Amino acid sequence: MPELPEVEYVRRFLQPAMEGARIDQVILRRADLRLPFSADFAERLEGQTVRAVRRRAKYLLIELASGDSLLMHLGMSGWLRVLGMRGQRRVTYREYGDRESDILGKHDHVLFEMSTGATIVFTDPRRFGLMRLLTAEERTTDSAVGDLGPEPLDRGFSAEALAGALSGRKTPLKVALLDQRIVAGLGNIYACEALHVARLSPKRRAGSIVSRTGQPRPETVALVKAIRSVLHDAIANQHRAGGEDRFRVYDHEGRRCSRRGCSGTIKRIVQAGRSTFYCPVCQR
Repeated sequence: MPELPEVEYVRRFLQPAMEGARIDQVILRRADLRLPFSADFAERLEGQTVRAVRRRAKYLLIELASGDSLLMHLGMSGWLRVLGMRGQRRVTYREYGDRESDILGKHDHVLFEMSTGATIVFTDPRRFGLMRLLTAEERTTDSAVGDLGPEPLDRGFSAEALAGALSGRKTPLKVALLDQRIVAGLGNIYACEALHVARLSPKRRAGSIVSRTGQPRPETVALVKAIRSVLHDAIANQHRAGGEDRFRVYDHEGRRCSRRGCSGTIKRIVQAGRSTFYCPVCQR
């Protein structure tokens, strides 16, 4: 499942192809993804200028001049690619004809033809992706994006904000960090990574890193810094291969801790149905 860095990476390469451009044509090559497309899906998009390409938590939000927003989730296997930019030949629906199957793969489900000359192709082999149109009012009330906490890369996410959200909480720290009302978009992988960087045990009580008066302690400050650091690094390294070797602890059960001077071995436990990886020696 793509996490915040993967979605932010997609947002950044979509931005020059879509922002400020008009959506000339929308081609739906099937009637649904995870959910059916609305009957007016293409109609509400075509002819609209894209005002902004944003991300909210693990969702992409394409803001339109009409006031609507296209909400997209990549699901388990979804991805977007841009054709017709940076020297690539533009591929338009009018070129397909009888050769459509030769140009597009069977998992290329949605195409957006832009006035920039770009064609945005959404590919999703498992079809767990999602596309929905939201009105301006629905954007503030929708269950997916209407009740989220601060973005971890925004100024609103601070030690004071995190302390206020965790104060008095008895749930394990790792479980609390996966609550999207506390930190929007932080997923299982990078919660594990951030806790290792901050030297905090995923098992400790969430409220234990906050003072009795609800103020941040040094551990709170360290955790906010660690979350920002691992997310920034992950976004910067999305274009690089390396798989699990990118990680400090995630999926490294049984390996020696990568922290210099630590003699610990990475352990795996299950918390709230998710695998947690941590070092029992240096994470306290």
